[in-house]
Amino acid sequence: MSVIIPTLNAGAMIDGLLSALKRQTITPAEIIVVDSSSDDDTQAIVRAKHPDVRLLVIDRKDFNHGGTRDYVFRKSSGEFVCFLTQDALPKNNEFLERIVKPFSDEHVALVYGRQLPRADARPAERIVRRYTYRPQSRTFTQADVKRLGINAFRASDVCAAYRRSAYLEVGGFENPVLTNEDMFIAARFLRTGWTIVYEADAQVIHSHNFTFKQQFNRNYIQGVEITKHSDILGNAKLTGEGFSMLTYTMKELLKEGEIMEAARFFVDCIFRYTGNRKGVLDAKRAARKSAGQ
Repeated sequence: MSVIIPTLNAGAMIDGLLSALKRQTITPAEIIVVDSSSDDDTQAIVRAKHPDVRLLVIDRKDFNHGGTRDYVFRKSSGEFVCFLTQDALPKNNEFLERIVKPFSDEHVALVYGRQLPRADARPAERIVRRYTYRPQSRTFTQADVKRLGINAFRASDVCAAYRRSAYLEVGGFENPVLTNEDMFIAARFLRTGWTIVYEADAQVIHSHNFTFKQQFNRNYIQGVEITKHSDILGNAKLTGEGFSMLTYTMKELLKEGEIMEAARFFVDCIFRYTGNRKGVLDAKRAARKSAGQ
């Protein structure tokens, strides 16, 4: 098994993550860190404390979520390749063992794990993680797409493992793609007959307390990319799922007496929605312009 970790200024967390991977019940055949020319001591820490880890360095301007991962995937050697983000810490020593277990079914192309909130997560972020990453594992096939829509494709490269043969069969991640590379390849897997597994027992600690501006920017990019890939996603809408998440989270916050947090989360969702809509409109406008040339 290969483990790949893209990094940028990860000095505060990379030693802890690499040390956690070395304590796993399954020892990775290789760990590859691909660093986007960090300004901090990320590279120095990897070289000094983890000389057995393969370190690749790219220019920061050359990074994109699909192309960079594809580049490193093709340099790796494992039949199963696990991607982790620099801020995703395995909850226990069984993470790798549990994320590869579903591959015993030869039809499984992709397995992604459960994300649990950090101790400092805002109440709304904690509930959103609970909504998105349930305690029950699930298996998805092409037959689920019509019923579940975009939820059938909701994989995450925060912690996800791929079968090499399946990955190469569908062509790998696109290059460039700014976000949701995991969702787009998941859709291709399902449409070509492969199976995806959400493995709730493979757990990492990972969450963010984003500002309103950060939420707008993230959802803008998602709106652009999902619109550009609407064909492979079957024109599934992201906003409908967002409304369901909003309703669930607001109810839970009010149930917990988090009145001010509920008000903040409502504003947060406005920024998410407006960012998404602007991204969708800009992508459609760019497509029309390109078609008219």
